[in-house]
Amino acid sequence: MASIAPAPNGPTTTSPKRNLVLTIALVVIVALVALLIGAELYVRHNVKQCMSSQFQSELGSQVDVGLSAKPVLLQAIDKKVPYITITSDDSSFGPAKDMHVKARVNDVDLTATDNSSGSVGSSTADIDWSTDGILATIQAQPFGNLVSGVTSDPTAGTLKFQVLGLAELTVKPQANAGTVNVETVGAQVLGLGLPTDLVSGVVDVLTSSLQAYPLGMTAQSLTVTDSGIEMSLAGGAYTMPKADPNAPVPSGCSLLT
Repeated sequence: MASIAPAPNGPTTTSPKRNLVLTIALVVIVALVALLIGAELYVRHNVKQCMSSQFQSELGSQVDVGLSAKPVLLQAIDKKVPYITITSDDSSFGPAKDMHVKARVNDVDLTATDNSSGSVGSSTADIDWSTDGILATIQAQPFGNLVSGVTSDPTAGTLKFQVLGLAELTVKPQANAGTVNVETVGAQVLGLGLPTDLVSGVVDVLTSSLQAYPLGMTAQSLTVTDSGIEMSLAGGAYTMPKADPNAPVPSGCSLLT
């Protein structure tokens, strides 16, 4: 009796219809991914512009804002922003001019309430205030034309102001318990004391410039360097004020509200 030979092994042909379905599915997936990436980049750009406008009013100058890696599209849903970085090369705290600031704001919750527009978990900042910036700040005051220069002494921790080219006013700024105190170390001209109004004016301007910080931050340390002053700030939980309902909303801000 003749035996039946087994069928030869060979490549299994895939249905053309199945190949078409797979191709269409891949095209749809790629298109969706490209759409999400494009939307994320667009929204991220708009939100950065919005936050730059908001922090510009706090710092008094143009700022660069950086966002965490968490997708902004997800932040728009849960209102939770892990952190924001802020860089400004010309900030103004109180009367201060030309302060360089690098800050980080953590755990931002943009859930608005009847009394606030959100909250911040914590914040930190590093500030560099050059002697040129200090001089510009003093010279912007009514008595500023009497002051011609500022030098720093990191060894003594002091700032020295040249007055009318004949006198020197020396002060020592120090951070203590979250605030900055400015102590007059020396104030003489040709062996005579400088006018009290001038001395108190310089001290008051410096004190105001070194104590007015955003987001409830306070001074943690202050160091006099060869080029000016360096400070570190820190702040804890902070409730952001309620936004003015009549104020125009900057471009991109509505995406997170």
